[in-house]
Amino acid sequence: MSIAVSVQELVKRYGSLVAVDHISFEVSTGEIFGILGPNGAGKTTTLEIMEGLRRPDTGRVVIDGVDVLASPREVRERVGVQLQEAGFFERLTPLETLALFSTYHRRSLPGAVLLERMGLTEKGDALVETLSGGQRQRLSIALALLNDPRIVFLDEPTTGLDPQARRAMWDVVEGIRREGRTVFLTTHYMEEAQRLCDRVAIMDHGRIVALDTPRTLIRAHAGGTTLAFVLEDGRLDPSRLPAVSRVDASDGETVLHTADPQHTLHALLDLSRGGQVRYRSLRVDEPTLEDVFLHLTGRRLRE
Repeated sequence: MSIAVSVQELVKRYGSLVAVDHISFEVSTGEIFGILGPNGAGKTTTLEIMEGLRRPDTGRVVIDGVDVLASPREVRERVGVQLQEAGFFERLTPLETLALFSTYHRRSLPGAVLLERMGLTEKGDALVETLSGGQRQRLSIALALLNDPRIVFLDEPTTGLDPQARRAMWDVVEGIRREGRTVFLTTHYMEEAQRLCDRVAIMDHGRIVALDTPRTLIRAHAGGTTLAFVLEDGRLDPSRLPAVSRVDASDGETVLHTADPQHTLHALLDLSRGGQVRYRSLRVDEPTLEDVFLHLTGRRLRE
């Protein structure tokens, strides 16, 4: 598979602060690649350098075979950028907005086609000020696709959307990839990154602390499946359950770390069927990408 993006030993300093600290990675054509990190981790600076909006102190970025520092204009013709907060002209319609922005490009896709892809055909002649949050986000992505880019940068495309609109946006992102484009995604939603991204890079303090597929990262850093229960009545000794390696207890809930979740779960259910205990709650918790993030950075994304 061909390489769409190559980042080599990238460094960016602001005075004594090293915002980006010697990071390197490659992204394949057609991949959805996520960059995650707490605020101040350096991910925004990294993306701005890749987009040709900011110069690094040292290092090299090649986008679709073009050196960003040497040919920034040529790079901008090959990329599309969706900003988290786009500044629209509220009294224009989506069709008028796309027509206006098309004048900034040497070539552009038809506005009506883009609106159809984004499910906005019926809103083509409505004023932008009447669009919902989800519709405005889809219009922002339509603008990012206007110049028919090979690489698309999506900056938190689902922030502020309700769950239904967020999942509809996931379909849009997957559709962009199906068109053969490479997608860079930043998000504050771990479920979103785990669902959409082929690989993710987790940044902290300007460095990439982990980079791999979500499944591989979870397997390497998040531990195994746990079982959690709260007893309604009865007593049991968790240490005597099969395959349990560690027991944690907090606020009346017992969490079992087990090498064989199925075996341990069967033992818990047998105790209930035998009448020895009754559970107020019993659940199986699979590790997630958020567990990986917390393990590697020690803090949540929004902090």
